[in-house]
Amino acid sequence: MSPGSKKIFKAGMENKHYPAPLASHEDAVNNPSVFWDTLRRFHFVMGTKFMIPVIGGKELDLQVLYVETTSRGGYDKVVAEKKWREVGSVFCFSATTTSASFVLKKHYLSLLYHYEQVHFFKIQGPVSAPAVAFPLSSSPSKTELAIVEYSPKPTRDCPDPSTESSSSFSANGTIEGKFDCGYLVSVQLGSEVLHGVLYHPDQQGLSKPTQYDGAIVPYTPGRRRRRRRRGRRSGDPSYPKPNRSGYNFFFAEKHYKLKSLYPNREREFTKMIGQSWSSLSAEERMVYQNIGLKDKERYRRELKEYKDKLKLRQEAMEVEPNIKAQDVRD
Repeated sequence: MSPGSKKIFKAGMENKHYPAPLASHEDAVNNPSVFWDTLRRFHFVMGTKFMIPVIGGKELDLQVLYVETTSRGGYDKVVAEKKWREVGSVFCFSATTTSASFVLKKHYLSLLYHYEQVHFFKIQGPVSAPAVAFPLSSSPSKTELAIVEYSPKPTRDCPDPSTESSSSFSANGTIEGKFDCGYLVSVQLGSEVLHGVLYHPDQQGLSKPTQYDGAIVPYTPGRRRRRRRRGRRSGDPSYPKPNRSGYNFFFAEKHYKLKSLYPNREREFTKMIGQSWSSLSAEERMVYQNIGLKDKERYRRELKEYKDKLKLRQEAMEVEPNIKAQDVRD
């Protein structure tokens, strides 16, 4: 067992033994119901925590992850041949989802690795460990640590040349996460633990604050505020309801049906409906597009009526003061 993999297993896991397969590998691959049922039962028998991860706001399909990984030879082979990016391409993650390969590898190791050993490799006996858990560096004995060089600026007004060369030092830090431009790290200096971002040196166009010359830039996580959408109808309830496209009508119809069939899988509805729309023939799609055209005509008609009423109301308001002024003179 490598040092990097020791942290993956809870205390007492080394004394556990694998149970007998709950189903064949072929059944788990071809039948989603068999896969999910046996996976939940497997974690219950092993006494391990089971959860469905969420990536980019969508639940991760563990069956697809299992099928794609085992079709490439299993976890150890995918790690050795560095094919996690290839596995991740199947999920079509959004551009905002960074370090997808790292996250997939992490979730596979905690949720599917032992299931793979029993059902794909048909291993019996004591629980086995992966050859390499998280190979973040070339040295196998330091897979969880990174050497970070940090050169703080002196706080004095006039730098002293005699002591300037001794201002840099090395410290041991832990990589907490990875993204496209670098790593999220924590460094312990004495009794103080610093959290920051370690950027790749070859990344261009990164703006770094002038008060931090070293590799670590303090990072403070915070909540992202969502912009509140305001439509015209919020100010005027009589404003006509905007028209919807043919796809919007198709989406609403399918969403209603899927919600009754799969009440606990709403995160997957958008993808499922998009695939159904793509599989429609030109004639079937034209039905919904005609509905969208009729709704567009309805919106134009109601908008014209709304503008006419608004114009008459404004004219009435302009005439009313003149009538009152005439009454006063009379």
